[in-house]
Amino acid sequence: MIKEYGNLEVWFVTGAQLLYGGDAVVQVDGHSTKMVDGMNASGKLPVKIVYKGTANSSEEVLAIMKAAENESKCVGVITWMHTFSPAKMWIHGLQTLRKPLLHLHTQYNKEIPWDTMDMDFMNLNQSAHGDREYAHILSRMRKNHKTVVGYWKDAKTLERIAVWQRVAAAWADAQDMRIIRFGDQMNNVAVTDGDKVEAEMRLGYHVDYVPFSEIMPYFDKVLDTDVEELVQIYFKEYDHDEALEDVHSEGYAKIWNSAKAELTLRAVLKAYKAKGFTTNFDDLGDVDVEKTGKGFDQIPGLASQRLMAEGYGFGAEGDWKSAALYRTVWFMTRGLDKGCSFLEDYTLNFDGEQSAILQAHMLEICPLIAAGKPRLEVHFLGIGIRKSETARLVFTSKTGPGVTATIVDMGGRFRLIVNDVECIEPKPLPKLPVASALWIPQPNFEVGAAAWMMAGGTHHSCFSYDLTPEYWEDYAEIADIEMLHIGRETTLEGFKRDLKINEIYYLLNKALK
Repeated sequence: MIKEYGNLEVWFVTGAQLLYGGDAVVQVDGHSTKMVDGMNASGKLPVKIVYKGTANSSEEVLAIMKAAENESKCVGVITWMHTFSPAKMWIHGLQTLRKPLLHLHTQYNKEIPWDTMDMDFMNLNQSAHGDREYAHILSRMRKNHKTVVGYWKDAKTLERIAVWQRVAAAWADAQDMRIIRFGDQMNNVAVTDGDKVEAEMRLGYHVDYVPFSEIMPYFDKVLDTDVEELVQIYFKEYDHDEALEDVHSEGYAKIWNSAKAELTLRAVLKAYKAKGFTTNFDDLGDVDVEKTGKGFDQIPGLASQRLMAEGYGFGAEGDWKSAALYRTVWFMTRGLDKGCSFLEDYTLNFDGEQSAILQAHMLEICPLIAAGKPRLEVHFLGIGIRKSETARLVFTSKTGPGVTATIVDMGGRFRLIVNDVECIEPKPLPKLPVASALWIPQPNFEVGAAAWMMAGGTHHSCFSYDLTPEYWEDYAEIADIEMLHIGRETTLEGFKRDLKINEIYYLLNKALK
């Protein structure tokens, strides 16, 4: 278990029945207790498993599932059929359970005891039998779930459970997630917009608009002493030119104002109990800020970078779906150390098999993916309502494989698009002082980029070095949304076929509902 998920639990329920007598149930319970204790002691699971006993009847199953729904610490349920468990007794409980569900197909003993096995042993250890009965009712009910098959002590089995636990934890986090938007969508952009009502119904999080006029009271309450303290933290944590420490310089003033913007945004996010936010570089308060001193004198890029590193979701230009998804990525990866970030497809580099996409933004890239110590710099930014000298952290990303994801609104459903990518070493950008990454979408630039666009993917995405497509498969299963994976085996022919098949599936599924 990891401290970031220390207050969370996953419940473990074992299926059995009283056909074989009370003594058999006692043995089932003993085996289950040892299994749960062993899995918790393995050091491979991020969330604690809590054993909730055997379920021997419809009434017991329903009671456990109701309790799981009502326990805020419980983020999901693992079920396992130790012996034959008549699946009709699971119907009402499964209808009640809305939290993530994992079906573990395993067995207490690793090998068959060939020399000693008798009928009593075979009747008791019937996972091969019972799990198929249970799996049938999951299929018959069309109950979204994950199936993990393997011996409960094996590292591979535990790793797959761990992936699901992280996704379940992030899903729970999203159910009370609030995203606040400082400004609206930018310049009639379509791909970053969508149905906020459907998003709350399907994905859990709530999106609110906060006009910049409501930010100003928080801005006015920020103490100069707190700003000075934060500026010194900047100078301590990041490389920088010593000239920026000159309190009479413009660079120092811009860094000082960036620190005030960060403290303001923190106060607003705390007051609104928000887990993420979006900005709009055409909406930053009083236009005449240089005279009035009311409002942000620059895009709050440095603040956004630092807030992302602490887990606040962020989306540029009003992109609330990316803000929510980044928070989910960050929460899934707690305790993992390679990093994640909001990113934007910026410009292309055609270089044969090394053709790649430069991932950047004006400023807002999370320093968690930095290859080295970020550098604090101040440069002119000639875009948006504030064309001015602007503070930011400058760095390039780590190299290596990763996965990026986005969610788009297709008008009748949400579509999750996932792409394996390979981050490579960029060349220096002496005249583009921003944070950036350079990656080759898999299986190669031509296929990866084409498939992403054919799926309607955004120019924004949420990237992680730690996640794999399995995390996103589990997320899509829990959310009951479409997922498209672009990976090393993807072909455009096959991908086009998947798009057409999916379209038919979701149209029919909607009609049947």
